[in-house]
Amino acid sequence: MKIYTKTGDKGETSLLSGERVKKNHIQIEVYGTIDELNSFVGLLSSYIENKELKAELELIQHKLFNAGTVFAIRKEVKFDVPYIKEEDIVFLENRMDQMNEELPELKNFILPGGNKTVSLSHVCRSICRRAERNAVSAEIENEKKEKVIQYLNRLSDYFFVLSRKLSYDTNSEIIIWKQ
Repeated sequence: MKIYTKTGDKGETSLLSGERVKKNHIQIEVYGTIDELNSFVGLLSSYIENKELKAELELIQHKLFNAGTVFAIRKEVKFDVPYIKEEDIVFLENRMDQMNEELPELKNFILPGGNKTVSLSHVCRSICRRAERNAVSAEIENEKKEKVIQYLNRLSDYFFVLSRKLSYDTNSEIIIWKQ
């Protein structure tokens, strides 16, 4: 099977629901940014040795694929679409609460950096914020989109807390923002 179809050679692509749209359409921008985030989550995971955290990041990658699917359709489709659920959002909240219990109180703004894993967690956070902004701009309006926006909002917070936890666990320098 060839991977190339040549159907996108004139700047259009197909959504999963069959419609053709320009490759710079906001829905493509949303799931393209989510895909970019997913790639960076994979890169972050490759630097982590903790098996439980690796499994957690892999779960997040699956959820990101689900989130992108919401923006790859415009109308009803004849197959089951894996959506983001409330329990996915609660999972992130619970994990942040658990990580925060081990961390010192945050008293300053911090700059991204410290080591590779901490920096990559901040990259994930910032790409996640862009995906969230793009998702808000998408013209589709439904409860599935709202769940994705909520998930992306929590996920960016998760990556911030994870960056602090990775700094703490590795005794990495925390760079305080100086005005």
